[in-house]
Order: sequence, then structure tokens, then C-alpha cells
Amino acid sequence: MRIGVVVMPTDPWSQALDTARRLDRMGFDHLWVYDHLSWQRYRERPWFAPYPWLAGIAGATSTIRLGTLVANPNLRHAATLAKDAMTIDHIAEGRFTLGIGAGGLGFDATVLGQAPLTPGQRVDRLGEYVESIDGLLRGSTTSYSGEYVTIDDARMLPGCIQQPRVPIAIAAGAPRSIALVAQYADAWITLGDTTGAGTPTNEAVGAQSALLDRTLTDVGRSSDAVDRILLTGHDGQRPLASFDAFADAAGRAAEMGIDELIVHHPRADDEHWNDDPAILEEIAGRREELP
Repeated sequence: MRIGVVVMPTDPWSQALDTARRLDRMGFDHLWVYDHLSWQRYRERPWFAPYPWLAGIAGATSTIRLGTLVANPNLRHAATLAKDAMTIDHIAEGRFTLGIGAGGLGFDATVLGQAPLTPGQRVDRLGEYVESIDGLLRGSTTSYSGEYVTIDDARMLPGCIQQPRVPIAIAAGAPRSIALVAQYADAWITLGDTTGAGTPTNEAVGAQSALLDRTLTDVGRSSDAVDRILLTGHDGQRPLASFDAFADAAGRAAEMGIDELIVHHPRADDEHWNDDPAILEEIAGRREELP
């Protein structure tokens, strides 16, 4: 089981560097950052731009992979996002994963003056977004004409360090977005139930994963062609409450076929994730006891 950590881009830069370097030294597999201009209960708190933040983290670490969880099409044009991803891939020397999502509602959906899209429109846009970015990062697309994405004669030189392109991870929970995972992605990101129905995480992820398997078969890819990533911390569970709690979460994730478990870095100022930061040291030191 690979383990990733989400770090909020809200702390003073020296503190953010200390956090990233410590996670790197401890041997965690991935470090992720949310792509927003501000976010939910952090709306009135400091929040740094994620791509310059990631570039700085890339230059200050050596082994941990870095990624967006997830790139936000409400805010990013596909061509500029692809160029940013290519650039961070170079700074990180091939340690970057581009996580992409459909974009949500709220202030990030309207901050640039645009009208919010319906769920169906957001998935339509996601399809164009992923298709165009996939082509740009491979160097096979220079122009694209869609309803939501237009690119006219772009250049992506010198290209990605990772070949054939930076890995793409797509956040998806419903059939149409899972179909995009099957067609384009190297990894699938889920946080469980996204319908509001309160379906237990293991049931929701199991159903989504089974649908992904069927869809991969339909497009001629094997079930192990796509890594499966579970983001924890949004269903009221506290996987960092203790080592046993984390081991239990990792065991349940393994039973669901999850390859990577992501937790939020503990924060004393966030009641949802205010576990003792020392738990990360314990997890790192007891990796052999985990699935």
C-alpha cells in the first residue's frame, strides 16, 4: 500500500518546506495539494497558489512524488495547465502526477466571472479537458476545438521528462467520468460516495471499482492498467487517530483493491484533521506492518 499526504498550501513558506522535507525523509510516497484559489472552511485563511507552491516543493525534495488533487478546470485553461505540468515535471525530475477533476460549485466556480455549469456540463468539459491535455503532454496535439476547450497552435517544448507524458490521475465517481478514467488515465482517484446518499465508503468504492473494471475491459485495457487511489478524511473517519486506526483503514482499502491511501496532514487549527502529527512518524516507522 502506497501512502500519500495532502498538505494545505496555507502555512508560511518556511513551515511548508519543513513539512515537505520531513515527509520526504520519512519515505511517504506522494505529497498532494488542492487546486483552489481558496477552499471551503479555509476561505478566510491564507491560501497560496498551488502551482508555484508545488514548484518550490519540487526543488526542495528528492524522492517523494508530487501531485495536484485535483487540477480545477474552473480556474485553469487546458493549455496553460499542461505547460505548468510539464514544467513542474522538469523541476521535480520526473516526480509529478497531474490529478484532474471536473471542478465543483461554490466560489471557485464563479470567481472568474463565469456562470456555474450543471453536473452534466462539467463532465462534458472534463472530457474535452482531459483529451486535450493528454494530447498536449504527449506532444501530439497543438490545436483543439471543442465547446469548452479551444487551443490554437500551442507548443509544448521541450516535452515531459516522464514518457509518453506526465501521469494523469482522474477523480471520478459516476459512469461518465469513470469512462474517462478508463480511456485516458494512469490512476483513478475516489473519495467514496459523492451522491450525498451516505453510502458506506467500502460499498461506494466497491461499486465504482467494479464499474471501472468493466469499462477498462470495454476499451481493451487490463484491470491493473490504472492505479486506484482513495482519499480519506471526508466521511467522518479519523484514520490518523492512532496507528491501529490507520492500519485498519489501510486493510479495508487493500480489500477494496486500493493501491494508494491518501490522508490529510494533521493541523492543530482544523478540527477535522487535528490528530497528533507524530502519528505520521509512527506510520513511517511501521510500514512493514501495513498491507
